[in-house]
Amino acid sequence: MLKRFFLLCSGADLELLQKCANGEQNKYAGIGATVFFTALMATIAAAYALYTVFDNIYTAIFFGIIWGLLIFNLDRFIVSTIKKRESKRQELVQVLPRLLLAMIIAVVISKPLELKIFEKEINQILLTEKNQMTLDNKTQIAQQFTPEIDKINSEITSLKDEVTTKENEVNTLYETYIAEAEGRKGTKLIGKGPVYKEKREKHDAALAELNQLKKENTEKIKQKEIAIANLVENQKLKETQTQPIISSFDGLMARVNALNKLAWLPSFFIFLLFLAIETAPIFAKLISSKSEYDYKLENHESLVKTWIQQQVHQREAILQTDINLNDKVYSDLKTEEELYNYKQKMARNLMKLQADSFYKNQQEIL
Repeated sequence: MLKRFFLLCSGADLELLQKCANGEQNKYAGIGATVFFTALMATIAAAYALYTVFDNIYTAIFFGIIWGLLIFNLDRFIVSTIKKRESKRQELVQVLPRLLLAMIIAVVISKPLELKIFEKEINQILLTEKNQMTLDNKTQIAQQFTPEIDKINSEITSLKDEVTTKENEVNTLYETYIAEAEGRKGTKLIGKGPVYKEKREKHDAALAELNQLKKENTEKIKQKEIAIANLVENQKLKETQTQPIISSFDGLMARVNALNKLAWLPSFFIFLLFLAIETAPIFAKLISSKSEYDYKLENHESLVKTWIQQQVHQREAILQTDINLNDKVYSDLKTEEELYNYKQKMARNLMKLQADSFYKNQQEIL
């Protein structure tokens, strides 16, 4: 039963193979097994590749099976359409397009399996890229908020400098009226005279202005610090919102690009392996000599071809005979007097009817 299944996979004529030797059947069973297992590997490869896309095992398996059946059908078609010819050159000409198709299939099958085989190395490359993307993302987001934050910090610094300048002014006035009271500066008279009172009033007025300025600037600074805190919070929120995009950067294209960054030699050998598997049936039929099955298939095709040619020739002969008979019949009819008189009578009646109809139409018009 398994042998018959593999023979079916080979695309050979089962009725002809049943009449062939056991060795011939085994050869085509081996070809069919290669076609089947290639399709099986294609199913696994496609299922894994689609799982990285859909992230759903059932969807991946469903479409993987469809892809495997497609590859199975293509391989079976390629193998079954290769026929032994009288000339090796003719065989090579018919094999070349099939080899090209087999190479394309080998690439399609091998690439997803390479992704699975080198999964750990690919994950390491993707992790490095994600970390770099996270840093770049934070830098880009910071560039959107940093100018505004720096501007507000500069305004806060200006407000603090304004308070400091006023404090220095008040301290200077304080030192001035104290020195006047002690007689070290100004009038150099010890005691609290009129000049002392004037300087004290200036100090007290400046101190009141300082207190008011501190109160106003403290409120302004508080508001600006709240604005900075909001900007920082928005910046972190944007980083949090964009991080899932970076975290999900492990799709099929990202993994293929990461695979291309690995050493090419292991991937190349895996590709060669699948190329050998895919082209093995083709080369097996190409290099093998004409076998029993080939002769029987050629004989069967020759019988069908001959029968078709006979049928076509027979139909052409019938057509030509019918044409000749019709020509002779109508040629003989041309010389018959009875047929001539009958047609003349009918033509005369037709012309009378036409004349009567024309006359009636003219009367209606008038």
